[in-house]
Amino acid sequence: MMVSTLTLTDRCLKMSLSTLALELLVRKRCWLLVALAALLNCGCHSVWALPQGAPETVCDTMLPFHAGGSVLPENSVSPFSVETSSSVVGQGQTLRIDVTGAPAGLSFGGFMIQARNRNPPYQIVGQFSPSRDGTVKLMNCENSVNNSATHSNAGPKPQVSLDWQSPVDFLGQVVFNATVAQSYNQFWVGIPSNPVQVVRRDVSAAAPLPTPSAPNNNNFNYASTRSPYVPPSYVAPSAVAASEDSFYDGCGQSKNCFGFPNGCVATKSCTSVSAVTVRGDIYEFELRSGTNAAYVALGLSDDAKMGEDLTTECVPENGRINLYSSYTSASPYSAVRANVPQNSARLLNASLVDGVIYCKVQREPLTVVQGRSFDLRNGAYHMLVASGSSLKENSVGYHDIGRLPSGSPINLAVVQDVGGSSQLLVRLHGAFMIAAWIGTTSLGIIFARYFKQTWVGSQTCGKDQWFAWHRMLMVTTWTLTVVAYILIWVELKRAVWHAHSITGMITVLLCFIQPIGALFRPGPNDKMRPYFNWGHWLGGNLAHILAIVAIFFSVKLPKAELPEWMDWILVGFVVFHVLVHLIFSIYLCMNHWQISGIASDRQQSQRINTFQMGDMTHHHQHAMRNGMSMERKMDAPYAGLRKGLLGVYSVVLILFVVVLILLVVLAPIEKLFE
Repeated sequence: MMVSTLTLTDRCLKMSLSTLALELLVRKRCWLLVALAALLNCGCHSVWALPQGAPETVCDTMLPFHAGGSVLPENSVSPFSVETSSSVVGQGQTLRIDVTGAPAGLSFGGFMIQARNRNPPYQIVGQFSPSRDGTVKLMNCENSVNNSATHSNAGPKPQVSLDWQSPVDFLGQVVFNATVAQSYNQFWVGIPSNPVQVVRRDVSAAAPLPTPSAPNNNNFNYASTRSPYVPPSYVAPSAVAASEDSFYDGCGQSKNCFGFPNGCVATKSCTSVSAVTVRGDIYEFELRSGTNAAYVALGLSDDAKMGEDLTTECVPENGRINLYSSYTSASPYSAVRANVPQNSARLLNASLVDGVIYCKVQREPLTVVQGRSFDLRNGAYHMLVASGSSLKENSVGYHDIGRLPSGSPINLAVVQDVGGSSQLLVRLHGAFMIAAWIGTTSLGIIFARYFKQTWVGSQTCGKDQWFAWHRMLMVTTWTLTVVAYILIWVELKRAVWHAHSITGMITVLLCFIQPIGALFRPGPNDKMRPYFNWGHWLGGNLAHILAIVAIFFSVKLPKAELPEWMDWILVGFVVFHVLVHLIFSIYLCMNHWQISGIASDRQQSQRINTFQMGDMTHHHQHAMRNGMSMERKMDAPYAGLRKGLLGVYSVVLILFVVVLILLVVLAPIEKLFE
């Protein structure tokens, strides 16, 4: 690897040269003998280091090609050492590594170095950066890029310095192992550094970096280089202990912080959060997501709406965080990276731990996109924080984890408390829809289906009680639905298509046409009346079912900020509603059976009491009219039980509606109990 091997051909050549030298000595060709002897001596003692460095076939063993047999690694203490600039490094940060000799000035020709996890499975971690002087060649081991390094020339070198970047998705201790070749038959394998602790970025930033201690030069057998050397007396530095989240340090004092849910910065409990620090013409943006996010992004907008915004996106890809700049369009909504010069921002720091994305980005004060200037010095912009769990090709996906714009545009250089935009219209939309479809619709359907033969003879505004209540409740549903639909359109100003919006749209259409259809209701004896009844029943029930499904979908919307356990309250309402319908249906069947029995008895009585020679048709019709008139003047059987059950249903229904509306209006409800 580091020192060229004398192949069998080389040795044969030297033997031939020696034989020829003896023959020439006999012939006393001394001048030629001297030249050949000098050539032989040069060939025997020169160190021929591979000019292109170590090949990737030795990534596991770190052994030179000629190692083995009679040429073994040294088992003495290595005069070379591997030193690190610190014993603690944050995720995604850079560490300087020095390979040096002792005493000073001791040179070597070849080397190879890599960092491995101190614990099983001992994988290679991190990446090396190219050297400025061109003395380092990077290697791709274990199908990873630039995770090992070797020499790029065979010249003698007293020291080699390398920059190593820690991984963004790793926490723990690493050890740097190096193989150093001083000559062809003198090399040391697996020279270890002291362990380096990779910690969370905020911990490393908050804690002072300890001064690196002297390297441990314990013997290290070449056969164990796959498992990094572990000094038995090493104790992890106290700097890596868990500490308070430092992201929020300086918020409202030295930097602007904003995240969602609204008001989370004050409680340090943001799902996703951003921070902006301005120093002169240096604009630094920090972003952090919630767990299991596919991206976190910050947009700068004129109007607090998605569209025509400059966005900064931090996206984990292939084990590292990538930075993208995009320009969003409103119709149709998209985030296009190709329209924005990607060199307008650069990534300063990044990490990915337990699914939480962190990145620190520096932006140019002026970015021009499609003729539009984003002037951070003089402009005022809304901050839009968003994160989602999916990606599209060449763009981020929908912000299903959350999104929140700031309430007003701000100059980023002016430090202030940044609050979110008002959610009043969203809250009113949700409250009106719950009142309409959980409350008034459910009760209106109960009246129409089960109370046509209750409160017989009592009317309101010239209409039977059941119809008056049914019409009043359904008109309320229609009014609340239309108002709620207008409110959400005013808030969004554009169509947003997902499960909630699609089912909600169908519900609104069915709700809108129901009263229009009722205006054209055929008369009671019209042959089209049965078709109207079935159509009216189907439209109403379908709208009710879809509305409840849409409310279930709304629980998952990040803008609603509803707790996941609200689903169980909705499930409880559905079970209660179905159970009450089942009980009412049983009463209805019992009414039909009892009325059928009464009608049968009356018909039998008419047969017995009618004169045999009389006009049976005339008497039968007269009797039936009298019987029906009497039935209309009295409630159907079990009317008291139905009224009692209606009272219980109404009280429980009101409780469900009140609880659900409170969850919507006070969202996120969890903040009230913190």
